[in-house]
Amino acid sequence: MRLSDGDELPADLIVYATGYGSMNEWAAQLISREVADRVGKCWGLGSGTTKDPGPWEGELRNMWKPTRQPGLWFHGGNLHASRHCSQFLALQLQARMHGIPTPVYGMGEVHHLS
Repeated sequence: MRLSDGDELPADLIVYATGYGSMNEWAAQLISREVADRVGKCWGLGSGTTKDPGPWEGELRNMWKPTRQPGLWFHGGNLHASRHCSQFLALQLQARMHGIPTPVYGMGEVHHLS
């Protein structure tokens, strides 16, 4: 990872804690609009309301599970949700590292761009 002063640090993983805001918009700013659009919106179940467009996803959209962008996972929410769901995210990552299949419910086509 290259810092703004030119120093470089070796890293196997980079965690960028962005605070509140649209996770999809952060992905667009930090990575690219193309990646953000490939992933689609985060959060929501597809209830068909103004802030949660359908179709029904059946499980939180793009949260604590793989996204359509290989290697990109979203982790967020309040302290309780983050603490609870981090265990499941870690187990999924560990399983993948050991070649254990972990199918994901709700990996439908992206209908919701940023």
